[in-house]
Amino acid sequence: MIPVRLIPVVFGLVLSCLMSLLVSGVSTLRSTGPIDGFLGIWMGAWLPSWIIAFPVVLVVAPLARRIVSNLATPAEGKKR
Repeated sequence: MIPVRLIPVVFGLVLSCLMSLLVSGVSTLRSTGPIDGFLGIWMGAWLPSWIIAFPVVLVVAPLARRIVSNLATPAEGKKR
């Protein structure tokens, strides 16, 4: 188990990994088509994308949470 204090970092790690994997895969497929060696090209595009995405997620996630919490309405009888 991971310590509770590390949950936001591990969440950012997993989120950035999956999102950059999917986005780089779609982008690579659109630019190369389904060619031989596609997987190697994809992984070559994914790793630098993930290296950028991970710190960006750590910085942007708190801002996104703040924006979403400002858009949400509090439950009846509860103050924000």
